[in-house]
Amino acid sequence: MHFSYFRYTLSGMLLLTGMACQKVVHLNLNTTTPQIAIEGEITDQRPPYQVNITTSVDFYSDNVFPPVSGAAIQVKDSTDNISDTLIETSPGWYTTQHFPKGIPGHTYSLFVSLQGKVYTAVSTMPLPVNLDSVNYQSSNLFGETTIRPTPYFQDPPGIANYYQFVEYINSVRLPKVFLFDDRLSDGRYISEPILNDTTDHLYPGDTLTLAMYCIDKPVWTYLNEVSLITDANSQSSAPANPQSNITGGCLGYFSAHTVSEMTSIIP
Repeated sequence: MHFSYFRYTLSGMLLLTGMACQKVVHLNLNTTTPQIAIEGEITDQRPPYQVNITTSVDFYSDNVFPPVSGAAIQVKDSTDNISDTLIETSPGWYTTQHFPKGIPGHTYSLFVSLQGKVYTAVSTMPLPVNLDSVNYQSSNLFGETTIRPTPYFQDPPGIANYYQFVEYINSVRLPKVFLFDDRLSDGRYISEPILNDTTDHLYPGDTLTLAMYCIDKPVWTYLNEVSLITDANSQSSAPANPQSNITGGCLGYFSAHTVSEMTSIIP
């Protein structure tokens, strides 16, 4: 079983926490050369879909990433040979116009032309896995109560599955990513609590939306390598730069994924 969590911005501070402890890791990246950062997605939820392009900043700068305008962007359903040209709806944000809803099993492509360079990516949308329920576990440490959401779902047997979890507390998305893969738990019924950090407490009466994405392996690899890079205690070797599935030399990733989410009020 592999279940990891990290706070993730493309070039801001990254925070990784294990199942038993939490630690802010300061990397020696006070001065970095700005890079283009691209994030885009196609899902099995109703369109439109968006691509966001920004410029990276120093790790310890304020988490304000300058938007990048003027890109020419196209997405394509390579399975059905359907394409769409995105329009810039706000600085750095590009939106599909007529692209149909994503279909599990289909392969999608991204093409970005920007400042004389071309960036491309391919992502195949996995078959969906649905959340059965979300429960809550409470613990008390040093007089402080901690509430952890626990997703329950059936992992399909005989298939390599990769999952990404995102939390929204009172409609505000938390800047963190939880990852899970079924390498050691193929075909099992999964119930693994999600560990929030000390700045993201859950309280009774809060409304939590937990979204589970079924992502493909290249996206999982990119996000997992980000977590390894920021884990000072990791014994695994990780590349100096995460392996993006976008070619052309940039940060970020393009993900075609399914979405299963549940909303509940924390008891």
